[in-house]
Amino acid sequence: MQNRKDLILQIINDKQEISISGILLELNTKLDKKVSKVTLNRDIKEIVDDSLIIKKGSGPGVYYKISKSYKVLKSLNIDEYFEAHQENRKAKESLDFDIFGVLKDINIFTGKESEILLGLNLEYQDNIANLPSDIIKKEFERLTIELSWKSSRIEGNTYNLLETEFLLKEKKQARGHTSKEAAMIINHKDVLDYINNNKEDYKEISTEKIENIHFLLTKDLGIIRGIREKKVGITGTNYKPLSKTKEIILALEKLCKLINQKKSILEKTILANVLIAYIQPFNDGNKRTSRLIGNAILIAHGYCPLSFRSVDELEYKKAIIIFYEQNNMGYFKKLFKEQFEFAVKNYFLY
Repeated sequence: MQNRKDLILQIINDKQEISISGILLELNTKLDKKVSKVTLNRDIKEIVDDSLIIKKGSGPGVYYKISKSYKVLKSLNIDEYFEAHQENRKAKESLDFDIFGVLKDINIFTGKESEILLGLNLEYQDNIANLPSDIIKKEFERLTIELSWKSSRIEGNTYNLLETEFLLKEKKQARGHTSKEAAMIINHKDVLDYINNNKEDYKEISTEKIENIHFLLTKDLGIIRGIREKKVGITGTNYKPLSKTKEIILALEKLCKLINQKKSILEKTILANVLIAYIQPFNDGNKRTSRLIGNAILIAHGYCPLSFRSVDELEYKKAIIIFYEQNNMGYFKKLFKEQFEFAVKNYFLY
């Protein structure tokens, strides 16, 4: 059954502009159980606070309309969305430069979400403040192993977690795997060590810094260095990334400007995760780069880094594809919040 708030949003979106009495009339024709005006007013206030709708006018002339945030942050029925074949989904097929302006003007996390996430980070900071330096080092090593495994796993690497630990600690490759799989994992560790030793560099992001992380992540993997000069295709979607190098560089510059302008560290991080993958500036290794740049931002600002250990690889890919096709990060935001909480609750504990 459709959530009541989602139904209210759908009504406002369909009508473009509508009064509270109009919403109430539409809502009660769609629901089996009637809703009171008091209940609706409470729902409307929460939706306004979440920046999904805008209140316009005054007195009896008050009406509501969908905000810029709505299409970017609204909830989608994921199962229903992917039931349709990619040819039949009403999807954007190319990068929309307008998204940078839209993302600049909205708050990705609601006030309540920000409060919860900042509370979690305070918990993380309290934890590490009470930990001996050798324990912090061991915990960072554990997170590094688990991120190196999961980030590589998302890209099709077949190492399991124990094999990854053995590779990174004992420097020995597991049987039945390719040397490129080992290199992919080792590169993740090297990048995380590099970021940890150069934290201040990532308080601001630049195209050069993104390229540098990509280079370190893809060393010895036969991937061409630098911004790509050829088209790339993405499995599972009709979205086609930019093909002209000048346009790719322009998109990266807009991304860096957007991230550097944002005050919220968590907004900076989620934007890096989503938009580097969206732009696809390199021939390969784009999502890996997005995850590591996101972690570089977190580490630079004293936030708990993410291992993505508990994320389902398929759901992660779905969340990215939804952004490609709809410029909607609602599902990715859900996964991001879960992974941030997971990291705080599972690492750097005394």
